[in-house]
This record gives sequence, structure tokens and C-alpha cells, in this order.
Amino acid sequence: QVVLVESGGGLVQTGGSLRLSCVASGRTGSMNTMAWFRQAPGKEREFVAVINWSRTRTYYTDSVKGRFTISRDSPKATLYLQMDSLKPEDTAAYYCATRARTGSNLYTIPDDYDYWGQGTQVTVSS
Repeated sequence: QVVLVESGGGLVQTGGSLRLSCVASGRTGSMNTMAWFRQAPGKEREFVAVINWSRTRTYYTDSVKGRFTISRDSPKATLYLQMDSLKPEDTAAYYCATRARTGSNLYTIPDDYDYWGQGTQVTVSS
């Protein structure tokens, strides 16, 4: 069992920045690829960014490329999402996720992940 806890969300104006954190605990040795997803009210959960376990590869959805940066601190088993130049359309609950299955791809579908955090709300005002 892996437990993920996100933090760092909040209310920010357009153009502002936030840094989300996701701390993992439990059987962290089983963890593999990690990712961030988000879900706005009335919409499906969508992929935001992913990083492989060796931290050599990352991938972003087009709408956040050049504005968001995903990173991971191995010793602390913590995943980060630095969000700059925020826009109102970035408003959503943000979730971190990790795989416990084998595979080294940069997965972008929610079903490819085994453990999820409870989410942290990000609201960008115009």
C-alpha cells in the first residue's frame, strides 16, 4: 500500500505561481512512474504531467508545456509540480498518482496508475 498526500494548492491571480507537493509513504519501494492529473467541475480527470522513476524523462499535456515543471525528490519520496504563468483554465483539483506495476512508459491515462492522493484545489482568478 502506498499513501500519497498532496499540498500546496490555493487561490492565485492570473499570471501567478504555485508549487504543488505530493509526499509518498508506505511501500514506496513498489513505486514506479509518477504523474499529476487534474479535474475541473463537470469534467473528466485529465493528464497534466508525468516523470519516469529514473527522472530522465518527462512529458506534459500541450496546454501546460513551458509553464509547468514536474520533478521528483527521491530521498524524500516527494513529487512536485511547479506551476507558473497560471491561467483561469488551470483551475481544478490536482491529483498525484503513482504506478506499482512494471513498465517504463510515460503513462497518461488514469487507469494506468494504482495509487492516488486526495487532491489539492487550485483556483486561478481572472
